[in-house]
Amino acid sequence: MDDVLMFADTERGPELRRELPVGVTDPFLYAEVGGTRHAVVWQLEIARLAAAAPDVVFHQQENFGSHELYGQGLSHDEVLERVAVGFCRELGIRRAVVPAAFPVRMADVLREAGVEIEPRQSLFNDRRRVKTPAQIEGIRRAQLAAEAGMAAVAGLIARAEPREDGALADGAPLTSERLRQVLLATFLEHGAIASRVISSHGPQAARGHDSGSGVILPGEPVVVDIWPQDLQTACYTDMTRTFVVGEPPAELAEYQKVVKEAYDAAIAEVRPGADTREVYGAAAGVIERAGYPTNRTKQPGQPLDHGFFHPLGHGVGLRVHEDPVLGTRPGTLVAGDVIAVEPGIYRQGFGGCRLEDIVVVTDTGAEVLTRFPYDLVPTS
Repeated sequence: MDDVLMFADTERGPELRRELPVGVTDPFLYAEVGGTRHAVVWQLEIARLAAAAPDVVFHQQENFGSHELYGQGLSHDEVLERVAVGFCRELGIRRAVVPAAFPVRMADVLREAGVEIEPRQSLFNDRRRVKTPAQIEGIRRAQLAAEAGMAAVAGLIARAEPREDGALADGAPLTSERLRQVLLATFLEHGAIASRVISSHGPQAARGHDSGSGVILPGEPVVVDIWPQDLQTACYTDMTRTFVVGEPPAELAEYQKVVKEAYDAAIAEVRPGADTREVYGAAAGVIERAGYPTNRTKQPGQPLDHGFFHPLGHGVGLRVHEDPVLGTRPGTLVAGDVIAVEPGIYRQGFGGCRLEDIVVVTDTGAEVLTRFPYDLVPTS
């Protein structure tokens, strides 16, 4: 068994947050040596970390001379580097596997001290695939926050009055920025946060991850793509719906019909052991038969900017985009995966339609966690 080292904080380091499910803002050293887990942390953090991970052996930084090193005038980073070297020597670590984000400077210091460092991100990605019960509950909470936000946006769009120069809702212009404000505020009220969401309309909605801006016109597609993060577990969800103010144009109605059929076809293929290319293919096949291009039918070497030009989905957890990817590259679903399934159809200059739900791969199939209608024209 390889020894493992991580040096990160648990707010931004998903690999470490998976092992120690508590928010810690300052970086610290974590190790797995001979099957035993260790962490070197500031004394202030030990109690709550130990409550969350009682099997971890905790070491105080002071045990490795941090107080004296600070007294010598060393910087904080220099002290942590010296502590790491002392820790590795005490535990006899001569070679360790690390995540790709392991700091270059820390790796250089340890290598100079005789520790061989091997980045192997696949090891840590595989660990994060199967979600813990606490993470599943966190994703469920995040999804409830997402649906509350989507309901608030749907209500605003339902109340909007179509006007030639832009929709009005509750007496004020309906804009992408206004939708984002409603979403972010609602997430917080439901125990989740987000630094960014997509509320794009019209041609913006065909430009991938364009956040959207400006006044929404009647008949335009409005793509709302949200990925709030549960405050307790730092786990994400991911959800998209497409709306319209007023009567949907025939093109958008056709997109929505085909996209929902593609979604249903993909969900029917989700189970442990399923080839991710076949799950993608189930959705892509529906879209291709309807006459739209996909990444399977495009010309080699030529980018696709219309039709279904992105993967079907991806894993979701401590990052909003994780393994596996549901697309044209090889992969296999495993029980415990949480995936976002998000087919779409787009045309540059017009916009598009995307529908996205969050799905748990169970022992026997799929559990769709999202509970929200797919209607283009919201009723409330």
